[in-house]
Amino acid sequence: MDFLPEDIQRYVGSHTSEESDLLKKINRETHAHVLRSRMLSGQVQGRFLSMISKMMKPKTILEIGTYTGYSAICLAEGLQPGGKLITIDINEELEDRVRNYLKESEYDSQIDFRIGDAGKIIPILTETFDLVFIDADKENYSLYYDLVIDKLPSGGVILADNVLWSGKVVQPNPDKDTQAILEFNRKVQSDSRVEDLLLPLRDGVMMIRKR
Repeated sequence: MDFLPEDIQRYVGSHTSEESDLLKKINRETHAHVLRSRMLSGQVQGRFLSMISKMMKPKTILEIGTYTGYSAICLAEGLQPGGKLITIDINEELEDRVRNYLKESEYDSQIDFRIGDAGKIIPILTETFDLVFIDADKENYSLYYDLVIDKLPSGGVILADNVLWSGKVVQPNPDKDTQAILEFNRKVQSDSRVEDLLLPLRDGVMMIRKR
């Protein structure tokens, strides 16, 4: 997942705005107590999500894949007053932890945290979303894209995480998850409804803007 030399990564982090105390706590406790802690966005990617959200000033955000709530809080930092973020995750075991973190944040009243299958929840959502962050099971990335693209207005943005998949996208004999990421990247690249930019930020972030 980490492509840059460690000293460059440290330099990047030291020249990126710090996390809030709550985000530092989530970061620390996730790495200490939760499996697959590398899934956490972390300082640099978290500040990127916050920056994009603050630049867009979205009224509505959809996040697919909550994990421990770090990225949801980062994204919520740019919400308009009265705006809402819906975040969906299937992992019931992390629900109490996430809800406790959200209660500690200043955005708790604006974040609607739902446990369940995103593939079933997204079709029944009636909102239009200014910003969508996809960071869930890789085999369903293309499905999530298809489900949300018509829920974005012109100018709406989708951010998709892990689109370099630890560099496996350019290696031979791709496994199942890598094949799913490759399919997703091809789908976006060939979709005339959008313009896209693949950023080598951490494990790859695809920025997709609806025309």
